Amino acid sequence: MGRAGLTDRVVWAGVAFLFLGAVAILTDAAMEANASPLPETATPTPKSQFLFERDCAVCHGNDARGSPRGPSLVGVGAASLDYWLSTGRMPASGPSATPPRRPPRYSPTEIQGLIAYVQSLTGAGGPPIPRVSLRDADIANGGVLFRLNCAACHSWASEGGALVHGSAPTTVHATPTQIAEAIRVGPDAMPSFGRAALSDEEVANVIAYVRGLDHPDDRGGFPLGRMGPLAEGAAALVIGLGLLLLTVRWIGTRA
Repeated sequence: MGRAGLTDRVVWAGVAFLFLGAVAILTDAAMEANASPLPETATPTPKSQFLFERDCAVCHGNDARGSPRGPSLVGVGAASLDYWLSTGRMPASGPSATPPRRPPRYSPTEIQGLIAYVQSLTGAGGPPIPRVSLRDADIANGGVLFRLNCAACHSWASEGGALVHGSAPTTVHATPTQIAEAIRVGPDAMPSFGRAALSDEEVANVIAYVRGLDHPDDRGGFPLGRMGPLAEGAAALVIGLGLLLLTVRWIGTRA
C-alpha cells in the first residue's frame, strides 16, 4: 500500500506539472495600440504650445533645436514625430537608451497639434506620415522581404530580439501606420529604408505579413504560443510521456 500510495502521488504530481506547463505555454497577452490619424489640416494651437513647453522643451529646447539633454527636431519629419508620440515612447519618463513602448500620453488630436507646432518652429521636412493600404498586399512577398531585412533583429516571428546595446522591439502591438513610419524613419538603432530600398508597395507587403503573424491561420493543432520547434517538441515530449505514464498506470491498476 505504501509503494502504491507513493506511485499515485508521483503520478498526480506529474499531472499537475503538465497542466501548469500547458497553461503557461498557451497563455498569450495581447495589447492594442491606437495610431493617430494623419494630420492633414492640423494647425498649431495655444494648447499645442503649452504641451510642448511643458513636456518637450526641457530636453529639445523652446525652439525645438535641441539642448544638452535632447536632440534637435529640425528636419525629423512628421512620420518620426508621430511614431515617437503615438507609441508612447515620448515624452520620455527618464534617461533611457531605448525608451519603452507605453500607452500614448496624448490624444490623437493633441499629437496632431504637437506635430504641427514643432514644424511651425523648425519648418517642414523629413518623411511625412505614410498612408498605408493593405487591400492588395502580397503577404508571401512581404514574408520574403521581412526575412531578408527585418528578421535578423526582430526574429522570424517578429517578437523582437537582443542587440549589442539594446533590443529590437516586438511589432505585435504596432499599428500599420507605426510599422510604416519605423521603416521609413529608422527610429533608434534601426536603419531607415527609403523608397530605393523598399517601395511603398513592398512596405505594404511587409506590414501585411507582420500583421498576419498576430493572428495566423494555425492548421494541424495548437500553436503553443508559436515559440518554435524546440518548445513545441519539448511540450509534445513531456505531454506525450505524461499521458503514456497515466495510461500505463491505469492499465496496471485495473489489472
